[in-house]
Amino acid sequence: MSLRFPSRAWTAILLAGLAAVPVRGADEKVTTERDIVYAKVGTTELKLDLARPAQGDGPFPAVLVIHGGAWRAGNKADVGPILPEFVRHGYVAISPQYRFCPKETFPAQVHDVKAAVRWIKANAKKYRIDPERVGAIGFSAGGHLALMLGVTSPDDGLEGDISSGAPDSRVKAVVNYFGPTELGARDIPDRSKPLVKDFLGAAPPEKPELAAKASPRTYVTKDDAPILTFQGTNDPLVPFTQAIKLAEAMTAAGVPGRVELLVGAQHGWGGAELERTRAETFRFFDQYLKAAAGASQK
Repeated sequence: MSLRFPSRAWTAILLAGLAAVPVRGADEKVTTERDIVYAKVGTTELKLDLARPAQGDGPFPAVLVIHGGAWRAGNKADVGPILPEFVRHGYVAISPQYRFCPKETFPAQVHDVKAAVRWIKANAKKYRIDPERVGAIGFSAGGHLALMLGVTSPDDGLEGDISSGAPDSRVKAVVNYFGPTELGARDIPDRSKPLVKDFLGAAPPEKPELAAKASPRTYVTKDDAPILTFQGTNDPLVPFTQAIKLAEAMTAAGVPGRVELLVGAQHGWGGAELERTRAETFRFFDQYLKAAAGASQK
């Protein structure tokens, strides 16, 4: 579950798009803070990067941007170039680092991204964020984690250690780029099975209940966040049938959103399709995070 799409393809598009804008002008519009500690697990500090509008009172909607890497690699800096693009669309954008397998297995990664959402809400006033308008986007394994944010609730037992009175970890909209949705399914290709095993700490046939607990499809209910999924039909790591499984569950539960299959696309894409899906991403977040601004600010 590679980083090819977010770290190369989309970044190239963003940099090309910003080429016509003077660098100084771009910097003046975006305030960036890096390596903010959002949680501690034992002696390990979990850090995030945050980009926000340099001007305006807000409160602004926020989007958690989650990197990929098969739950075992990658860095919050991989999606760093995407953060200013969200800021220029009127969002505060946050990229968290999370713990990696095989040293730390599921549900550690879910605990971490949920802790990042709670940190966003707890610090909403400081960063001029509307805590009622927080979304998540992820790529590959990061897409899986974004989906878990959108479909799970405190009753599912995946919150991790939280203090009394802490904000909830629910998000209001999710965009998933080719993240897996059912880890124990037979359609998981052979090349991805060792990655799933390392994430779970066991092969799905050995612990099917664990694979189900780690699968977004398990939790889909009518009160979930709207979901937009992009999936290539020639993806060698995450088959398009995984997206179809999610679409079926969303349909049965009545969850708003859509699943788009990009015919012939692999685990990432570029060119016109990249530009189109990028634009659709912002339209989707605008629909579900900005449209609620009036109500949430009353």
